[in-house]
Amino acid sequence: MTLHRPAAFTFLALTLTACGDMARLPISAGTGPDPVLPPPNTSLIPTVNIAPATGWPEGGKPRAAPGTEVVAFADGLDHPRWLYVLPNGDVLVAETNRPPKESGGLKAWVMGWFMKKAGAGGKSADRITLLRDTDADGVADQRSVFLDDLHSPFGMALVGNDFYVANTDAVVRFPYEEGQTRITAPGETVVELPAGPINHHWTKSLVASPDGSKLYVGVGSNSNVGENGMENERGRAAIWEIDPDTGEHRIYASGLRNPVGMAWQTENDEESGELWVAVNERDMLGSDLVPDYMTSVQEGGFYGWPYSYFGQHVDERVEPQRPELVERAIVPDYALGPHTASLGLTSAEGNTLPERFASGMFVGQHGSWNRKPRSGYKVIFVPFEGGMPAGEPIDVLTGFVNEDGEALGRPVGVAIAEDGALLVADDVGNIIWRVSGAR
Repeated sequence: MTLHRPAAFTFLALTLTACGDMARLPISAGTGPDPVLPPPNTSLIPTVNIAPATGWPEGGKPRAAPGTEVVAFADGLDHPRWLYVLPNGDVLVAETNRPPKESGGLKAWVMGWFMKKAGAGGKSADRITLLRDTDADGVADQRSVFLDDLHSPFGMALVGNDFYVANTDAVVRFPYEEGQTRITAPGETVVELPAGPINHHWTKSLVASPDGSKLYVGVGSNSNVGENGMENERGRAAIWEIDPDTGEHRIYASGLRNPVGMAWQTENDEESGELWVAVNERDMLGSDLVPDYMTSVQEGGFYGWPYSYFGQHVDERVEPQRPELVERAIVPDYALGPHTASLGLTSAEGNTLPERFASGMFVGQHGSWNRKPRSGYKVIFVPFEGGMPAGEPIDVLTGFVNEDGEALGRPVGVAIAEDGALLVADDVGNIIWRVSGAR
């Protein structure tokens, strides 16, 4: 039998989906400050176990934690990935997707096929939408295009009257006035970011320092473990610190494969004010490796990628090795389970959910593709005590995958609304969910 190229690629993709190892450990074993890290399980054919994206049936919604309830704050969006709440309570949503890939080949085609199946194959809307709840009933009743003609936008931050957007290739500044529903003024490039024809991890997250003097941008790696050549990883797998006035920048921390959600942890710990980040770790070492994690970020710290993970656990696939870097690799503070795709991160500060959610971090787990059985596909809460994680995570929103293994939704960005509710961006359901205390 002779297969034409598209048919051959589809056959290969379906073959991969049917293959791969099974997890031997529960997700809980790969969660917490001291996760279990079994020997790697490498194979020629990786584990592929994607939940096909279908969207929610009419009236469907996730399951909320006891003592809370969930409603759709806004729907009918176009791949909403990230959230930002303005001081006046307006909610900004980055409707965005990966930019078109200029590089081709078998690997790119197969990964594109998988991404489409997972609900990430569409064209990017390249806009930020403003949502406003004028009658305070928990549902947005006004929306407008806040900014458009962007380039795969993701992170957002407001400092004074300067509104910053992290496009996939640059941080851009726009003038903003309180209450404004649309920005029409042209943007000004503050600093260019690594992008290019491969641009493997395209999202660029963004957070401002509490005093507004610095911007921090998460720049993901251009590969899984450096297989595209370390020359293509310059400035990547790192958090940048940027002076917004001059555009001068430096690598604040490195060895972070894909640092996405960032948040300041200041509650009950006034002296630290530490920056925390959620990081996606590497794939294709088996269903039990490697746990994604959240960690406080040490200035000048190196966290292992690609040479090692969780401290000094060497990844033997990487050549040449760098033992001098492995030796100083920092162990992350808290594992979030293998392959959970933990993307969203926000501090609990200011939320009005039940008391057990008073101190800690909310985490949006987008869901696995490289694990059997699947992991993630939910929003969790990690409680803190004295500025550090303390105890097991609590499920906040679940039920994103149905009994047939289909993804009804996939949670990504999380943010605390002005009224203290938790907002969750669902890029498959095209919905922003609002979680509040049960009435």
